[in-house]
Amino acid sequence: MIVELRQSVNLVLLDRLELNDPPMPGQWFKHNQSSYLVMQRRHRYKLHSGCYELSSIVLLVKVQKQPTDARFVGHGWVIGDPDCRFNALSPLLRCAVLPDGPCDRCVHREARS
Repeated sequence: MIVELRQSVNLVLLDRLELNDPPMPGQWFKHNQSSYLVMQRRHRYKLHSGCYELSSIVLLVKVQKQPTDARFVGHGWVIGDPDCRFNALSPLLRCAVLPDGPCDRCVHREARS
C-alpha cells in the first residue's frame, strides 16, 4: 500500500513509502531515523471497473519521540500512569495536573476509582 507522510500542521509532504500495515492515529512509528506520532489517517480511493478501491493512505504526522513512559493500554497508547485518576488516557497529554510529568513524583497522584 502506498502511504504518504505529511506534516499535520501544514500538510507538507515528507515522504512516500510502501507499508503493508500503516499505523493508526495515536501510534508512534519510526522512519529514516525520525520518530513520528500519527495524528490522523486519510484514505484515497479510485474508481476501477465501477467499484471504488483503496489506492493510498495519507498519514498526518507530528515529529515526536515516543516518551519512555508510553504504554499500550486496551484502546491504544497512553503516556504516564493510566491507573491515576488524573491521567488523560491519551498519547498527546499526560494529565491535567502535571502535563509534563513525571508521574512518579506527582503529589496529586490518586488511584482511579
